[in-house]
Amino acid sequence: MLGLLVAEMIFRSFPDYSEGEMSRLRASLVSARSLTEKAEKLDLGRHLRLGRGERASGGPSKHSILADAFEALLGAIYLDGGIRAARSFVRRQFGNAMVQSRPTIAQAGDYKTRLQEIVQAVGGPPPGYAVVSEEGPPHRKRFEVEVRLPGGGAFRAAGWSKKQAEQEAAKSALRSIGVEVDPPPAGG
Repeated sequence: MLGLLVAEMIFRSFPDYSEGEMSRLRASLVSARSLTEKAEKLDLGRHLRLGRGERASGGPSKHSILADAFEALLGAIYLDGGIRAARSFVRRQFGNAMVQSRPTIAQAGDYKTRLQEIVQAVGGPPPGYAVVSEEGPPHRKRFEVEVRLPGGGAFRAAGWSKKQAEQEAAKSALRSIGVEVDPPPAGG
């Protein structure tokens, strides 16, 4: 079930990825190492019921046991709350890791796509863009655009086209949530 839900999340968040890129990302997210890290963050080892021998041999901190415990937890969430609860849990556990796997979009200047991926990875609807004002003659208009995030944040920017203003507003929103949006300096 974990592989299915992660694959679905990747497919919806990165529709432009090739099948190979999607497969590699899914494999990295659901690897034993990744699941172990998530289980450790949830402190699952402390809650495991293990036999005396397994406990004595470090069972609660064994990677294979923790990875299996994480998958078992997801199964329990599914059985108790259904597919929506399981999907929500997976989104919370893997959304940030998935978004961080694709740092090049913002660096390439497609801030709108990057912002949309981040918002949707954590289960929100796509950001909304609205033209706030237009100034100047028809051949030289300056547009001010506002992007609204699902959590209530709003960010404005201006540009010589609607598209440019939208990109700048998205860039401002990305900065506000701590995403590095400028390419690294040359030579460094």
